[in-house]
Amino acid sequence: MNYECKIMEMKEQPVLTVRTTTAVENLPAFFGEVYGSIMRYLEELGEQPVGMPFAAYYNYCNMDMKALDVEAGFPVARKLPEKEKIQSGKIAAGKFAITLHVGAYDAVGPAYDALADFVKQKGFEPTGVAYEYYLNDPSENPSVEPETEIRFPLK
Repeated sequence: MNYECKIMEMKEQPVLTVRTTTAVENLPAFFGEVYGSIMRYLEELGEQPVGMPFAAYYNYCNMDMKALDVEAGFPVARKLPEKEKIQSGKIAAGKFAITLHVGAYDAVGPAYDALADFVKQKGFEPTGVAYEYYLNDPSENPSVEPETEIRFPLK
């Protein structure tokens, strides 16, 4: 697959998230639990997410599939109070390298490789965090392939 990569300046984004260390095979259950609990909490607050769910991988450069340092959550309109495991934070403003992967989640590797090559060619250095934004939900429409936007924040 040919990946179109670009550099974009992004504004600071408030988020609600849960962070853990887990094995890759546990990600679907982790994401389901986290996204559900954050959505229920947002309903309690009378708030809505302002974008699609995302995951941040903090050790993507040296991914240990048995111990992924991952944070999952939603962008929100403003800083909100924390509750139990749900943390209130932000994604810092700055330059991001971005590409789009269309297809199975477990086939996203070549998109990461293409984005890493693009960043190197452009003379930038990634911070070491990788974000995946899940732009659609194939469980709601099985005829649609998953679309995952991958973002590398740049130094």
